[in-house]
Parts: sequence; C-alpha cells; structure tokens
Amino acid sequence: MCEGAGLEDTGFSAAEDIARAFVSARRDRRAMATYPGTAPETMDQAYRVQDAALRQDGRTVGGWKLGKINPPHSDALGANRLAGPIFTDQIVTASDGVDMPVFRDGFAAAEAEYLLRIGTAPDPAKSDYTIETATPLIDAVHAGIEVASSPYPGINADGPLVTVSDYGNNNGLVIGDAIDGWQDGDVNGWRVELLINGERIGDARAADMLDGPFGAAAFLFNLAARRGIALQAGQWISSGAVTGVHPVEIGDTVEARFDGRYPVRCTITD
Repeated sequence: MCEGAGLEDTGFSAAEDIARAFVSARRDRRAMATYPGTAPETMDQAYRVQDAALRQDGRTVGGWKLGKINPPHSDALGANRLAGPIFTDQIVTASDGVDMPVFRDGFAAAEAEYLLRIGTAPDPAKSDYTIETATPLIDAVHAGIEVASSPYPGINADGPLVTVSDYGNNNGLVIGDAIDGWQDGDVNGWRVELLINGERIGDARAADMLDGPFGAAAFLFNLAARRGIALQAGQWISSGAVTGVHPVEIGDTVEARFDGRYPVRCTITD
C-alpha cells in the first residue's frame, strides 16, 4: 500500500529493522524497554520506518490519525502535524461503552477527536489541498475517541520523529454518533470535554487547535500524495486531540463530549 516513493531521504538503512521490532512487539502484545535502534533524525526517515512497518504488518488501513507537533520541534522539522495509520481491526463503533486495549508497561493515552470520513478519495497526484478544497471530500463527521498506545513507553517523550516511527502512537479508534448539520454549523467553536473515571480532565475547542479538523484533512491529503499513498473513500481521519493527550491506565473509563452532547465512552483494558 505504501512504498514511500515520494520520500527523499533514502539512506536510512535502519528503517526495516526498527519497523520489524515494532511490528513484532505489537503482534506479541509486549512492551519494549528501549527504542529498537537509532532513532530517525528527519521526518522523511521517520515516515520511512512507518512505510516499512505497513509493508511488514499487512493489515488493512481503515483510517489515519493526525497529531500536533509543538514548538520547538515544529520549527526544526518544518511540520506542525504528524500522521499514522489506523487499522480496520482496531476501529470500533461505540455503544454504551467498549473495551479498548493498551500495552501494559508501554504508553497509553486517550484523546477526544472529531472523526472525519472521506467520501471522495483525494487526487493522489495533488499536493496543494486547502481547507476549502479538502472539506468537500468529507461526507460525515462523528464524535470519537482515539486510543494512543505503543509498546515503547517513551514514544511521546522522545519527540515526534519517534512517534511517527511507530504508527503515530495509534492503537485504536472509537467511532461515536454522527454530528448532524456539520456543514452548516461551526463545530470548531464547540466545547469539547474529556472525562476519565467521571472527572473532567480536558476542556477545549477545536478552533484553538491549529486550523481545526478540516485543516487536518488538508494536511493529510497533501502528505499522502507526497508519500505515494492513495487514500480511499470510507477511510477515517482522526483529526487531532482537541483537549490534549491524556494518559490512562488499565481499568479507566473514558468519555468524550462534544458541545455537551454526542457522548462517546470506552474502558481501557490490557
């Protein structure tokens, strides 16, 4: 699916070995005490590891997560977002609450996110999408929770390049209810809350997160074109943590609310 043909930094020979270590750890459901090799030094190198992992993993990609890159990393790397795959076997529809596994002794967090469904596949040769040209390709917006988890506990602390190299730190997606009238309303201005075990941990608006969820879609479309990835209609875009990245532990209950409505819940499991 992803050959990384558009990436320029072809000399990163460690990519296949790092990818193999992460894919193996995820398949075996075991933590990794240290990073498996020399970490990538550029975004191209980090995505090269991700590309290698996608080839080795073999599962079907059902969506893509986006995450914010904060200064000073964003200035040094020339990017304010990162992306990672979400596999179809880790995408679930919310009911009253679903179980979402994380890596014991690894990294685990939950994030309240707007989920955008691609209705029309973007042109894989076009890399100049804007919010105005990307939004018409979206056919639904849902409330949701991204579960971030990695076998490597230092994945976020070590910075965005390490995060990219292990699927962007994704380990699942909970799809909540569809948001009616999103085309005519301003979901960017809605108050979004995240609760853990009934306690409000995060409270923010998408308008305060870069250029919002549709800006995340434009970013993904352009990045995918550069990486040689053909996005598909029906795939999901987990557009970024509105209230932040909130650590969770096994046994925690997580709930996200959007504009005081559209509750989405899950329980964190081993």
